[in-house]
Amino acid sequence: MSLTHPANDRLSRIDQARDLVFHGQAAQGTGVAQWVTQSWQRCLTMGLAPEHKVGFDAVSAQQMRRVQEASWPLVQAAQPVLAELARAIADIRYFAILTNAEGVVVDVHGPVDRQDRRADVIARVGVDLSEKSVGTTSISAALSQLQPVWLHRGEHFFKDTSVYSCAGAPVFGPDGVCAGMLDLTGVETVERPALKHLVRRSARSIENSWLLASSHALVLRLNWPGNQPGDDSDGLLTLDPDGRILGANPTARQMLSLPSETAGQALHASDVFATAWQGLFDAASRQDSPQELPLWSGLRLQTQAFRPGKQALAAHSTAMPGHGKALKDVQTDMIREAVTQARGNVAEAARVLGISRATVYRKLGNPKGE
Repeated sequence: MSLTHPANDRLSRIDQARDLVFHGQAAQGTGVAQWVTQSWQRCLTMGLAPEHKVGFDAVSAQQMRRVQEASWPLVQAAQPVLAELARAIADIRYFAILTNAEGVVVDVHGPVDRQDRRADVIARVGVDLSEKSVGTTSISAALSQLQPVWLHRGEHFFKDTSVYSCAGAPVFGPDGVCAGMLDLTGVETVERPALKHLVRRSARSIENSWLLASSHALVLRLNWPGNQPGDDSDGLLTLDPDGRILGANPTARQMLSLPSETAGQALHASDVFATAWQGLFDAASRQDSPQELPLWSGLRLQTQAFRPGKQALAAHSTAMPGHGKALKDVQTDMIREAVTQARGNVAEAARVLGISRATVYRKLGNPKGE
């Protein structure tokens, strides 16, 4: 029986993968994701070396003014989400970083220890945390992979950044284009891969807040028949008074097979719904309960229509991660989502979260695992 501690074994396998890749070999069987090793290889191609010192340089004042102007809608939408997120992670020595799509920091929230240079240098508005500047990080990975990621210690390219553990998720604007990313970082802390679920949920809340804050005449909440609408897993679609589609969150884009916005392109509600689009506005005026509507694809979606105002915003605000919840409740939500992602496989969910099966059962109120 091996006496190796799981955390030490994980770091050992990361070191093994680094040694293989930096000597031109494949890192198969080490447990390090392929997208991580591909990022390492890009860094090597750029002429970077793991031993090089990282400057954590800020962009110029002129460039930062342009970044802040362009990122203003993202930062505004993120404010309430980041405030709740900071409260949820306050006890685990992690903090939140928001960047634009180029990896420049535009906002920071949470308990940053400014006496610790390792935390202070990355938690500064204006610092460039792109791959070309600081190598492999959850920030560069989330922006390149366009999906939530988890990165631990030596999975970062540089030795200077191997003190960090971080979860990252891209944030998409109402037009479907990646506008930035949200990162949760700890310095020499316990590995917490469950944070990948929390950062994904938080990014989803930012996207929805941004969409609902944008000008529109109607909001459509979308879900598949049989599901209960009213949380951040819903698709959200906004229309103008003439039924043209103004914006959508990533879930709605997947449900309706909507492309990202391109210049000169404007889709109409009648392009996706196989029914008279005017009825959507009528349903909102009557404050109808959710109804099933046919799509031209042959599928049916459960929809509920809202005029701009309290109804849509209230339905959204109840789903903000950590909103009015104790940390233990946020943790339970993360565990429940991990089990869902694992298709009910508790053992797999426990492995991803880095906890025991008994803990999963206990947190979900099921004595089976005790």
